[in-house]
Parts: sequence; structure tokens; C-alpha cells
Amino acid sequence: MRILLVEDEKDLNDIITQKLTSDGYNVDSCFDGQDAIDILSYTEYDAIILDIMMPKADGYTVLQALRNTGKTTPVLFLTAKDAIADRVKGLDSGANDYLVKPFSFEELTARIRAMIRTGFGMANNILTVDDLTLDCATHIVKRGKEEIQLSAKEYALLEYLMLNQGIILSRDKIENHIWNFDYEGGTNVVDVYISYLRKKIDEGHENKLIHTIRGRGYVLREDFDK
Repeated sequence: MRILLVEDEKDLNDIITQKLTSDGYNVDSCFDGQDAIDILSYTEYDAIILDIMMPKADGYTVLQALRNTGKTTPVLFLTAKDAIADRVKGLDSGANDYLVKPFSFEELTARIRAMIRTGFGMANNILTVDDLTLDCATHIVKRGKEEIQLSAKEYALLEYLMLNQGIILSRDKIENHIWNFDYEGGTNVVDVYISYLRKKIDEGHENKLIHTIRGRGYVLREDFDK
């Protein structure tokens, strides 16, 4: 999942970025509202963490600019403004959630998972396709009763495929959601990681779940023939 973090306190920005990255999220960050507006004009995200009090443009202005484009990307306000009136204003302005500083990282990541669940219509943290399960909270992946060990990028790719099960995803769309602006690897990175996943997820199983759609991309689905 690709997240945009907009926080003008550099130390806090760095800490949150490191924490979310270690949890398997793909994080871009910036330090003022105008940069956020510019980035959001050409990049899609699965969730946005947004401070309110920032230079150049405050969080309300960034959120309004986002919603004016018709985008429904879930937004969490992360702010020191803790009055009830501030919380009401934040939620009424179009934010999906509101978390007051100081906060625990466990609560932050739980709220991010909740926003993403809502965005994808999930009832809980468990994704299931055939006998493949993925727990978004614990990052435990199983095929049948066998637990599968994945790298952070392999996990992120599988989670994205499972959240979009049955939907054909282009290589560009996958790359844009799994890798951030700092990526400097090869152009075939998606194909390489799909290959890694197939060996761990499908190898040895009669029912293959990851499929190539020639000229279009990849799809994860339970029964490809139907």
C-alpha cells in the first residue's frame, strides 16, 4: 500500500516514515501543504496522513483540494489540535479519521488498516482467495495450513493483488502502488517480484492463483477458467 505522509516536523516525519516502511508500507513524505497538493495532483495513494498546521497550505486546504478533484482517498488527520471542535471540523471537512499527538504507533497503524479496509470493502483484517489467507494485522500469510515467509516487498505486492482480486492490474499500476519515488531499480521489477511470489504461493499447488494477462498485466483470482 502506498501512503503519503504530510508532516512539517522533520524528526517526526522521519520516525513515522521509518516505522511505516518497516511495517511494509510504501511511503512518500513531504513537509508542507503546497508540496502535498502538487504531489496529489499526479500521484495516486491508498491512504494519506495529513498534519493540519503546516506552512504554505494547511491540512484543511490540502484536503479540500484533494476532494475537489473527486478523489476519495482515505485521509487521517494527525495533529496536535485536540479540542472537540477541531475534531468535528476535521471530520466534517472530509477526513476519514482524526488522531491527536502524541500518539502510539500501534494505534496509528491500526487506524490506517481500518481506513484501507473501509476503502476496499473489507469486513476484517483477513484477506482470503481460495486456500490463501493474508492477515493485514499480523502479516501472516498461509496457503492451506502452511505459513509462507515473504519479504516486505513480496508481502506488499501480494496484499495489493489480494485487495484487488479478480481485477487485472497493469505493471505501471502495480509499480506505482508498491514502489515510491526513491526507487531506482530495473524496469522489470514487477515481473521479477511476480516470479518470486509465484514460487512461494503457487509452486506445488494444482490451482494457480496468480495469472498473466498478455499485454495487460496480472490478476489474482481463485478460478481463472470461470
